Amino acid sequence: MARIVFIGAGSLTFTRNLVRDILTFPILNDSTIVLMDINKERLEFARKAVQSIIDRGKYLARIEVTLNRREALKGADVVLCTILAGGVQVWRYDVEIPKKYGVNLNVGDTRGVGGIFRALRTIPVMLDICKDMEQVCPNAILLNYTNPMAMLCRAMQRKSFIKLTGLCHSVQGSAAMLARWINTPMDQITYVCAGINHQAWYIEFKKNGKDAYPMIRKKVLTDKKVYIEEIVRNEMFLALDYYVSESSGHNSEYNWWFRKRSDLIKKYCNVGTSWNPGVYAYILNEYLKAERTWKKEITEWFKKGAPLSLERGQEYAAYIINALKGGEPFEFNGNVPNTGTITNLPKDVCVEVPVVVNKRGFNVIHVGAIPPQCAALNNINIASEEMAVEAALTGNAKLVYHSIINDPLTASVLSLREIKKMVEDMLKQNKAYLPQFKSIKF
Repeated sequence: MARIVFIGAGSLTFTRNLVRDILTFPILNDSTIVLMDINKERLEFARKAVQSIIDRGKYLARIEVTLNRREALKGADVVLCTILAGGVQVWRYDVEIPKKYGVNLNVGDTRGVGGIFRALRTIPVMLDICKDMEQVCPNAILLNYTNPMAMLCRAMQRKSFIKLTGLCHSVQGSAAMLARWINTPMDQITYVCAGINHQAWYIEFKKNGKDAYPMIRKKVLTDKKVYIEEIVRNEMFLALDYYVSESSGHNSEYNWWFRKRSDLIKKYCNVGTSWNPGVYAYILNEYLKAERTWKKEITEWFKKGAPLSLERGQEYAAYIINALKGGEPFEFNGNVPNTGTITNLPKDVCVEVPVVVNKRGFNVIHVGAIPPQCAALNNINIASEEMAVEAALTGNAKLVYHSIINDPLTASVLSLREIKKMVEDMLKQNKAYLPQFKSIKF
């Protein structure tokens, strides 16, 4: 009987969909599902949603609910983490302060100036979770969904012995998108995707064993609807020859090419995916809207009888847990230390690569060198993020500055002195959430 713990269970859509997927596996349908959150009201809604799934599926699973993280973790087999340190009212400054200085962010949660400050706030919380796990469930596996993925996983992999990986939807989602573009079912597609989170590259993408990139390139060049769907990523593909794993909204922030001038934003970012890459602070505004409406929406959902298909979805974590507990082995893209897996990225940094999971745990697949034009962009972002992680671990404010002056988008817009002033403003705004910093002056 597996004990599966959700830290941040108040993320209702994620929790109910993942519990639904987990319980479809026969060896997991008698699991103990432990829901933990710091928001009592959200936690109660999550409990009711999970109980509805158990009742409708006639599963043998049971629920435990607690506001106490350490209590939740006792005896855990698997821990799933989806938290937001400080909430959206703190996150907003990660995009609003840079905007005052001319750095226009669409998401601001994964890398660059917004992602770095989210990492500074979140790394201490994640390390506390790991410390609790080391003491009360040292053999448990941690599956992290919290962003910024690469920096959080890197910090935890440096400081804790807990077995962990980070999971993201982008690799399987983008593979399905590319398959759709060339009218091919996924069972005819194979691929190898490797790099860093949100900037991994499909170094192979094949249809029935043959290179599908010529078909994809032709589609991008000749089908305006396909080109517009992902303009930023399509422009990157046409230039770099390999497709990148995460949406145009995110990737427009991770380089120098698309957001440094208003005319470029208008040309390349104002149409496309549901992320609306040209819209300043789009995802933050969506979260703020959800904060205002979530209670009404979930109440209406319960009034309708809590409708939710019990058919298994495609969420990685459920398949991973099934494999860890003795079910069918499963291959996924996970965030793991680079122990020579990608030979032209730095040793030990967090990379996103193919992993096979079974009863033994995580078995990383060797990739070798990725294309140099792709490795170049990865290495620039890695260098910035390594300094950010070190700053979070040591409380060195100067390293925060050094990290951000090497962020491609920020450096393409601001001078060194302008970046210094912006970083000072952000450190001051975040002071209450940065206990590791004895001083925010540098």
